[in-house]
Amino acid sequence: MTADFLTGFFYEAIQVTILLAAPMLVAGLVVGLLVSIFQSVTSINEMTLTFIPKMLAVAAALIFFFPWMMQTLVGFTERIFLGMNQFIR
Repeated sequence: MTADFLTGFFYEAIQVTILLAAPMLVAGLVVGLLVSIFQSVTSINEMTLTFIPKMLAVAAALIFFFPWMMQTLVGFTERIFLGMNQFIR
């Protein structure tokens, strides 16, 4: 197991992690921004108003992107198991 192999493995692991987290984070960011704009336009200063729309947006993004996320995760896992002989060396 060389340093190049480990660097490539950890790079791919971090890349997959970012790809899996991105849809939910972007959905929460967009909904939070829209709610903040709505609050500033209407002068509503309720701090708890943002939680429910953000939770619903993150849940909707999870449901919508779940097949793609599972396909990405299964592909990464398959590449790990197929390259297991490089781990042993």
